[in-house]
Amino acid sequence: MTVATTLLQELDQETPTTRRLLERVPDGQLAWRPHEKARTLGALAMHVASVPGLVAEFVAMPSPVQLPQFTEEPGGQGAAELVRTLDDSVARARRVLGGMDDATITATWRLMAGERELMALPRAAFLRSVMLNHWYHHRGQLSVYLRALGVPLPSIYGPSADENPFA
Repeated sequence: MTVATTLLQELDQETPTTRRLLERVPDGQLAWRPHEKARTLGALAMHVASVPGLVAEFVAMPSPVQLPQFTEEPGGQGAAELVRTLDDSVARARRVLGGMDDATITATWRLMAGERELMALPRAAFLRSVMLNHWYHHRGQLSVYLRALGVPLPSIYGPSADENPFA
């Protein structure tokens, strides 16, 4: 089993949970934010939908890579668009990672800010940290936003207060 295969298995396992959460984003609340410094619900949800494909394509770039200019994703048009974006993002991640052999995915990848090296690590470590762990972090954040809006939460890793897949 290749390194890319193990990452893709986890991506495949986590995608349905992310889809269930994005399906519950209320279309009429996309501009809501819990604090003036926080992302809007729509921007956070679009970030969650976009992460796998964007990160996979970024890490596939020849090293060294310059730090990108980060901008807030647009808020989207609602849950249907968020789910389509997620499906496209996961398909792009699958395509990129599926084309990486172990030598490529374990090779040291460097992220630069001008001449300054910000990080140097195997591509697989960056994918684990940012494509997956960072994704889960923002998915959890999205669940808090939805809870604050009174949206019933799906099961994520077990029962939520609103849904018990084991009952």
